[in-house]
Amino acid sequence: MRVLVDRLCRLACVVALAGLAQGALAGDAAPKDYERARWDPIHFKPAIAKATDEQCLACHEEILERKPRQRSPAGVKKSEVLAWYETLDTYAGEQDTFHRRHLVLPYAKQVMDLHCNTCHQGNDPRDETSGTSATAQPGLTMRKMVDPWVCALCHGQFPNEKMGIPGPWLANAGNFGNNCLTCHANVRTERHKGIPFLKAEAIEEAGAKDSDVCYGCHGGRAWYRVAFPYTAKQWPGWGDPPKGLGEKFAPARKP
Repeated sequence: MRVLVDRLCRLACVVALAGLAQGALAGDAAPKDYERARWDPIHFKPAIAKATDEQCLACHEEILERKPRQRSPAGVKKSEVLAWYETLDTYAGEQDTFHRRHLVLPYAKQVMDLHCNTCHQGNDPRDETSGTSATAQPGLTMRKMVDPWVCALCHGQFPNEKMGIPGPWLANAGNFGNNCLTCHANVRTERHKGIPFLKAEAIEEAGAKDSDVCYGCHGGRAWYRVAFPYTAKQWPGWGDPPKGLGEKFAPARKP
């Protein structure tokens, strides 16, 4: 019985998707209710790869309108504490929300060229846990609409073991003049070129003035306990590059 119900549900979803796709091709501009909107082709590959920020924000504009709490649930005032992302010199201004920090704040516009579909590369509303349906997007973790490897591109741990540094950067930065370019002026000289969502020249210019610009992404704002295995140079033991990063990442750069 369960198998039959599951097959009927799958068939209904296929029919619904076919109808939505046909309507989209026919230029159907009729308003959709919430459930129909969830199945709009723009949320799926290949259409999402060409989606503009304006198209996304037409329905999701609230992500840029939200503001942090003035007080935490425990009563701590925002003005009396620092958020973790405020601890580096590269962050200016008051606490702000995740999406605003990545899309519209001055520093984001200075060094990044992120768009909604840089991170959100499609998902299946039927299945938010990767790998349990034929149409699930590989790489998703439960209840997350973004492959965590996309975040790790900029927010992985500082890979001191791979770089031959005896310990964390903050404990050893003085040995290198607190300057990443002490080594990297001659190693991996094309560090950010070929990555569409970064402004390579602006990053290099800012990094030459303040090494916190480098460390801010490469360890200072680490989300994960692992370092991203950059494919520009495969150090021994790093293995194959991760899959599923989408069209936004250029994986075949020379060291």
